[in-house]
Amino acid sequence: MTDQERSPRVIEFTDEVALLAALPVQAQDMHMPVVIVGAGACGLSAALFLSDLGVESLVLERDLVPSGSSALSSGFVPGAGTAAQLAQGLEDTPEAFARDIQAKAKGLAAPHLVAAYTQAIAKALDALSQNHGFHWHVLDHFLYPGHQQYRMHALPSRTGQALMDQLQRACQDKDIPVLTQSRVLELWVVKDSKRVGAVGYKRPSGDMEFVRLEALLLACNGFGGNAHLVAECIPQMQQASYAGHLGNDGSALLWGRALGAQTADLGAFQGHGSWALAQGVLVTWALMMQGGIQVNGSGQRFHNECLGYSEAAIEVLSQPKSKAFNVFDEPLLALARTFPDFCELERMNGVKRFDSVLALAQWIGCPALALEQTLEGLRLSKRGAPLGSGFEDERVFDRRLSLPLYAIEVTGALFHTQGGLEIDETCRVQTLAHQALPNLWAGGGAARGVSGPAVWGYLSGNGLLSALASAYIAARSIKQFLH
Repeated sequence: MTDQERSPRVIEFTDEVALLAALPVQAQDMHMPVVIVGAGACGLSAALFLSDLGVESLVLERDLVPSGSSALSSGFVPGAGTAAQLAQGLEDTPEAFARDIQAKAKGLAAPHLVAAYTQAIAKALDALSQNHGFHWHVLDHFLYPGHQQYRMHALPSRTGQALMDQLQRACQDKDIPVLTQSRVLELWVVKDSKRVGAVGYKRPSGDMEFVRLEALLLACNGFGGNAHLVAECIPQMQQASYAGHLGNDGSALLWGRALGAQTADLGAFQGHGSWALAQGVLVTWALMMQGGIQVNGSGQRFHNECLGYSEAAIEVLSQPKSKAFNVFDEPLLALARTFPDFCELERMNGVKRFDSVLALAQWIGCPALALEQTLEGLRLSKRGAPLGSGFEDERVFDRRLSLPLYAIEVTGALFHTQGGLEIDETCRVQTLAHQALPNLWAGGGAARGVSGPAVWGYLSGNGLLSALASAYIAARSIKQFLH
């Protein structure tokens, strides 16, 4: 297959008659009301929400098993005003959630999407619980960076893979067709109206198959796996480790550009400053929020860990050899062991124990005196935020990291992009003239997110917030469009 044949493309026809006539005979009768490209959290949940509304859909997934960025995430979904919060006695509102999003994004997150998503996400989470057996629990023993309320919803297994497994089981229970190993390469479009009439997808045999449709939802995430687009849009991350899904090849962005769609916030992304590169495991940032620190190869702290794990990626990458060391003690080790990914990292020998500061300094390769001074200067705030080394705060109590110490070697990584196709509050894709394309929706990482224009705007959980909220909104918008 040539590079051109591998690339997502738009094929234009003069009218609907010409488009239909060009389809292979065996595809003439292949028709679905809704086609969803991508079987990540956005695509599968959209299919479930459409099913709840009595609308049939077909999900096309390029991989053998649906996974995407969602399976690689923590699986934690922020939501405000949910039944799960109420059951745990936690008070929260969409308005408070919206304020936290905008505070993190310095007021530059798309206001129409912030309002729409924070209002929709509780309905989405409750619908998955009530209609599909999702058992949400709100993490209420620590706050993620930027959140003023406990609102991170997790399934009992606390992993992104568990979230994806549950979504897949729910789709199977509803007999929703999810066609894997079906990489969508072509959108067949009527030239003047820009209406998508069919999509073409490549099967394992190498053959192209086609399906006609009334509405198309792009839920195929962003462009983190496309080195050319990363270099173009977020050049500061082009040399970073990519910890996202390779299927995030920018198809939605490329199709949108070909259709004259507007894009927004392409410089925004979710990074992470705590990626155990040797083991390929994400290290929970709860360690940092509860008092762990990051030091560089000189044994010194180099940033305020409490600002957020996304912008921490830039800070870590700016250090010599693009690496840092997470340092924490036994009480924090107990917390970390409540996360399955951390337990897996321990099994892989990625967590090192040291009974003296000297031993830790030798492992890092830094002067012992410098590391001792870093640890001696450390204090912890009442919320567990590490202080000292210029990161001062008046909320102090007497607690320092104590022996034995534990450490993990980490680097900064790119997880997924947060910019994409411009959509309105119903998730319809917008043209450069600020009009909705006739029958095209986008959600999750395929669309503009709520993190503003840069890495510092990412609030913990914004990725899955966008995925599930946009799925809920798009399903209702598509239902209304079809009827």
